[in-house]
Amino acid sequence: MYAIVEIAGQQFKVEKDNKIFVHHLDAEEGAVVEFDKVLLIDNDGKVKVGKPTVKAAKISAKILVHQKGDKVLVFKKKRRKGYKKMNGHRQQFTQIQIQDIITE
Repeated sequence: MYAIVEIAGQQFKVEKDNKIFVHHLDAEEGAVVEFDKVLLIDNDGKVKVGKPTVKAAKISAKILVHQKGDKVLVFKKKRRKGYKKMNGHRQQFTQIQIQDIITE
């Protein structure tokens, strides 16, 4: 059984006990969160497609850890002008573990 769910503006294919990284969620580590924007559910060949979401379907997940991604360096330069600028950025991520796919 798997589902396609929208979390923080992105779509993910999730199954039970999957661990995925999503954009930073405003909840504490160890908390259980529910996502109700389930777009598709496949239960052993029986596919339910939402219009736009599947009614009465939820995904429950546990927040494992908040962490930062790899550093991305941005370097700008204009030739023969003496202009150079270095900038860095680290994206905030949250690792979650899918506990259950609830359908009714």
